[in-house]
Amino acid sequence: MKKLLLIITVAFTAFLLEPALAFSDQNVTSTKTEKLPDDEGIVISVLDTTGYTYMELENGGKRFWIAAPTTKEVKVGDHIRFVENMRMHNFTSKTLNRTFDQLIFVTSTQVKVAQ
Repeated sequence: MKKLLLIITVAFTAFLLEPALAFSDQNVTSTKTEKLPDDEGIVISVLDTTGYTYMELENGGKRFWIAAPTTKEVKVGDHIRFVENMRMHNFTSKTLNRTFDQLIFVTSTQVKVAQ
């Protein structure tokens, strides 16, 4: 009898708390950064050099750098898709006088239009 009373109490308490849990879960999921396909990202910063445009992208809360053939059509806030060619670790750009932990060289980029 005591076990039945305990089960009923736990079930009733869970039923009463369910709306509060659902509300708090909504708040948590609304603050998460959306994960895009691996070959896409949102432009955080752009550095133009002779021959290359370096772009820092964000995707799913992670930031990474890509290097594309020089392009003037990309700006901060754009959602882009890219075609990966090669990844380099500890790549030093002599033009920028900067070393990137990881740099993805891409053959092309395309700005995705919001639908």
